[in-house]
Amino acid sequence: MKITVDIIGGGLAGSEAALYLSKKGIEVNLYEMRPLKTTPVHKTGFMAEFVCSNSLGSFSVDNASGLLKEEITRLGSTLIPLAKKFSVPAGGALAIDRELFAKNVTEMIEHDSNINLITTEIEKVNLEEDKITLIATGPLTSQALANNLLSYFDSEYLHFYDAVAPIVDFESIDMSIAYKMDRYGKTEIPSYINCPMTEDEYNVFYEYLINAERIELKDFEKDCKYFEGCMPIEVMAKRGKDTLCFGPMKPVGLPTPQTGKIPYAVVQLRQDNAIATLYNLVGFQTNLKWSSQKELLKLVPGLQNVNIVRYGVMHRNTYINSPLILKDTMEAKNFSGKFFAGQLTGVEGYTESIATGLFAAINIYNKLNNKSPLRLDDVTVLGALCKYITTADNNNFQPMNANWGIIKKIPEKIKDKKHKKELYAQRSLNYVDSLNIKSLF
Repeated sequence: MKITVDIIGGGLAGSEAALYLSKKGIEVNLYEMRPLKTTPVHKTGFMAEFVCSNSLGSFSVDNASGLLKEEITRLGSTLIPLAKKFSVPAGGALAIDRELFAKNVTEMIEHDSNINLITTEIEKVNLEEDKITLIATGPLTSQALANNLLSYFDSEYLHFYDAVAPIVDFESIDMSIAYKMDRYGKTEIPSYINCPMTEDEYNVFYEYLINAERIELKDFEKDCKYFEGCMPIEVMAKRGKDTLCFGPMKPVGLPTPQTGKIPYAVVQLRQDNAIATLYNLVGFQTNLKWSSQKELLKLVPGLQNVNIVRYGVMHRNTYINSPLILKDTMEAKNFSGKFFAGQLTGVEGYTESIATGLFAAINIYNKLNNKSPLRLDDVTVLGALCKYITTADNNNFQPMNANWGIIKKIPEKIKDKKHKKELYAQRSLNYVDSLNIKSLF
């Protein structure tokens, strides 16, 4: 009798898992509530839709995010190679045309004979049922399903709030003021547009920003926690007047072509689609009212008459207390055959979501074939990430993304940071290759 795996959630983690299992000959029921029921930030009914940004971060293995991409590519990822196929210029980062990417993933799933895509909202899951299930409903898990899952666990669900940056029309950017340049001129063909600001211009911008009207939070939102990597710009600005100049508006390495001098601050925009008609504001996640966003951008040189095609919004992110709930294989400790993946587990980021979806799928395949679960050493970014989210302090568990700080340290003291990262990368990839993953599966 053929076994069918249920996957709940057609985001990055769920789509990666479904495609991996299908390649291994496993039938999958993939449940996705969109477009029947949408979320505050999704715009389409496509699978694997990017919502916060179109960037997966660095693709260089001397960066933890880039190394994670290479690890999972070698482990059998479908979505990372696909992202490269639909990439747009972004300097050293892997950014994509989000619509083309999501549309292609959806078509792959719809035309896959092993995947049955079912458009419906799953409000309840029986974790005690003898059935293999992967729950990958993401940070915007519906309240009904969140409450259902909560009823099985003694621990509380945690939540924080994520914000999305505005996207603007390229033709409305004044390129007589703005200029194309990557930091330190590292690439021959620049990927970023830069809007320079003098100190006086920045002061006016800053004063408006910290006093601008925000969208009013509901009562249950007023104790919200923000993830540092996606903090609203208005919240960051409250930390001090110069905070933005050392963060998303850092001008270092971006001299203006007109003067050759470094401006006081810079607003950067990154290409958002393949035909370069749309650009998103880097680090400008926000919860300001739309009218306030429009007035704020008018204060940025080069964006005085900019056409905003998508305003920034803030939304709730839900994640489970993974240290209490999950094994490092992504399977629930107390419910055999029930796996979790993606941002619902407390990983943060697109690449991280894809990675945990793949890792859960590998271990689902192993379980179906009576093989030992795959556990990765924390010399790898993926192994370190899974170890972190399943062993961190459950009383103060916060989302985590790929970074060098969670990876097993090299015993020797190495002063050269670049060389140290190269050693970390080589050690990780040697380990992944030594698994001879194809023979395992």
